Amino acid sequence: MCAIGGLLSCGLTHTAVTPLDLVKCNAQANPQLFTSTIQGFRAITSGALAEHGYRAGITGLFRGWVPTLYGYSVQGVFKFGLYELFEHIFHSTLGDKTAFENRDLIHVLSSAGAEFFADIGLCPFEAVKVRVQTNPKFARGLLDGLPKFIKQEGFGNLYAGIGPLWARQIPYTIIKFVAFEKIAEKVYGAYKPKSQCNQWEQMGVVFTSGYLAGVICGAVSHPADTMVSKINKLQSAGGIGQKMRVIYSGDGTTPGIGFAGLWKGFTPRVIMIGTLTGLQWFIYGAFKAYVGLPTPGKDVSQEQHGKKH
Repeated sequence: MCAIGGLLSCGLTHTAVTPLDLVKCNAQANPQLFTSTIQGFRAITSGALAEHGYRAGITGLFRGWVPTLYGYSVQGVFKFGLYELFEHIFHSTLGDKTAFENRDLIHVLSSAGAEFFADIGLCPFEAVKVRVQTNPKFARGLLDGLPKFIKQEGFGNLYAGIGPLWARQIPYTIIKFVAFEKIAEKVYGAYKPKSQCNQWEQMGVVFTSGYLAGVICGAVSHPADTMVSKINKLQSAGGIGQKMRVIYSGDGTTPGIGFAGLWKGFTPRVIMIGTLTGLQWFIYGAFKAYVGLPTPGKDVSQEQHGKKH
């Protein structure tokens, strides 16, 4: 049930914010065409970038929605499903008292392990999504983009961005879960015990904690996100390390982006990730409540050493 909840929360939310993700990726990969968030939206919808292959109108803002839906649905299954599984294993192995005393470390290990596997499932879809969004003449979407990608560059190159993806997503997910749990603890502590809150109040805590956690992890993981966008757009030989050096420092003919370039698209991404994470936790929490499971977020004031809350 938690895996299904993760599928719904990640797949639906990432697909819904495809327009913002499209502008963000292009601000990172094509800064000569996308100078700001508002300009990017206007340029696509007005048809000003039609000569570069960007479809005009509202539909043009949803380019890449299919690989987004598939990729982040797969990611959600592993992210939330394995997180809950790993937490259960730690609690069963250590016992309630020890697990409670080391809950922050358990959150870190469970979320990092879950995201490691989640990114293996996400990476091929992310590669096609970024290529389709930042090079619209390459393909229309997943059905024609995936086989063309494999034919031209080989299956292995779908994982060219796995290193930066792990560098982006694992810290992001650790903060997403650890910050969420800590913020929820503080909110319940300042407001009233979770056991005294009705379901709507609990869901309000879930969304607030998720949004604040999303803002934090969006900021921390942004440089690696920029590198993922650049690597998946770059069509050149060489390993991941070589591509990253070329992107950062240049290759003699093309200048590198440098440190400042790693922060391109920062504002739209932080807004996107904050909203996205808040909605993900809300959908996940609502689904858990619907199937009879506790809503996310613990109230440590109700915890007792050696006793389940």
